Amino acid sequence: MGWLITILVGFIVGVLAKFLHPGKDNLGFIMTTILGIAGAALAGFVGQSVGWYQVGEPAGWIASTIFAIIILAVYTRVIKK
Repeated sequence: MGWLITILVGFIVGVLAKFLHPGKDNLGFIMTTILGIAGAALAGFVGQSVGWYQVGEPAGWIASTIFAIIILAVYTRVIKK
């Protein structure tokens, strides 16, 4: 059940990141989900290490979306070159 929730949260975060990031991204369903999972994992690691928030706090959603946008921006810059 944990994997299903991880995939669902990753998809939601990925869709939010794609919606908030300007420009055209040609990412499909699977890449959007992977983007969200990567953003959530990176935000969880950084946010909890620095002490910004604990597991289950709403700040995790915000940080996950911000980190997913950062990953998406880097991805689009690398792909364009």
